[in-house]
Amino acid sequence: MEKLTVGFIGLGLIGGSIAKALRRTMPSIRLIACNRSRKSLTMALEDGTLNHASDSIDSSFKECDFIFLGMPVSLNIEYLKKLKEILPESCMITDVGSVKGSIQQAAARLGMQKRFIGGHPMAGSERTGYENASDRLLENAWYILTPFKESPPEKVAQLRKLVEAAGAIPVVIDYQEHDRAAAAVSHLPHIIAFSLVNLIRTADNKEGLMRQLAAGGFRDITRIASSSPQMWESICLENKEPILQILQEYQDSLSQVADAIRGGEGSRLEEFFTEAKNYRDDMPTRMHGSLNPAYEIYTYIPDESGAIATIATILAANGVSIKNISVIHNREFEDGVLRVEFYREEDLEKAVTLLNRHSYKIRRRS
Repeated sequence: MEKLTVGFIGLGLIGGSIAKALRRTMPSIRLIACNRSRKSLTMALEDGTLNHASDSIDSSFKECDFIFLGMPVSLNIEYLKKLKEILPESCMITDVGSVKGSIQQAAARLGMQKRFIGGHPMAGSERTGYENASDRLLENAWYILTPFKESPPEKVAQLRKLVEAAGAIPVVIDYQEHDRAAAAVSHLPHIIAFSLVNLIRTADNKEGLMRQLAAGGFRDITRIASSSPQMWESICLENKEPILQILQEYQDSLSQVADAIRGGEGSRLEEFFTEAKNYRDDMPTRMHGSLNPAYEIYTYIPDESGAIATIATILAANGVSIKNISVIHNREFEDGVLRVEFYREEDLEKAVTLLNRHSYKIRRRS
């Protein structure tokens, strides 16, 4: 596997994270890339991730065993057409988009069923670009692969190994099944988050009382509304039918809740909340799903000068990087006064150990 040559067309957050992870776990692998921004390529050359970089698809891409398409779906489809003409049939092409239907259908129209395997790493961040890429971003994340029936089994097996080398867990399913599942567990939650923030924005008074009180649970469930509006516009239009179907099902569910509240049906409401709680509590806590995880802890601190600085000093002195730190004023849904967020899971684990050692009571986000 380390003798493979892997190419990247588009070296942003996801493509860059895959490349960095492969470089870490497979040091001898040859990695090449082209990207519209020269800055990303320069960074990837300087940090040792890439062996070769180009502003366009040059002759070096003909040596690739696999190519990852990391551009918007419409551009990925255009690149498929170009790559079909210039690459040997031995080169397998994949993508990292969160919608599979349009690109798989395009590959079928081009007669590339033996040369294309759809892919969707279910990890990400509100931040974008190679500068935010991490060799640990895909660790323990589901990575969906959607091969055609005609896809060579040996190529599917090799791509699975590349996915595993990047730290992710490959799952092979049909692309239509993927798009329906993604609409439910990724696309719908983002739409809800954006909608909820806009609802509060328009319902707020001129003094901004709701925005002032919106912390804790509200900020958590709307965190993903900080994602790229342009990206989510594209996703909604690319995965239109599955999203519309699941949106209708969600609207029907909300209507049932409204009917139960209107009719004073307490037992029906309790059953609704209990079923949701039980299902949510049974979800695995150590896996990354379609929504990027938040590595957070909550703790009580005394209301005295230097309390926050003490915690920050303990963590900084032991090499733990803090992404964000804030005092929770609305604690209706929180067990803690101070919220500390980290970039990586290992930073969180180290912080818990350190703060427990200093007798802080810690609660993790579950």
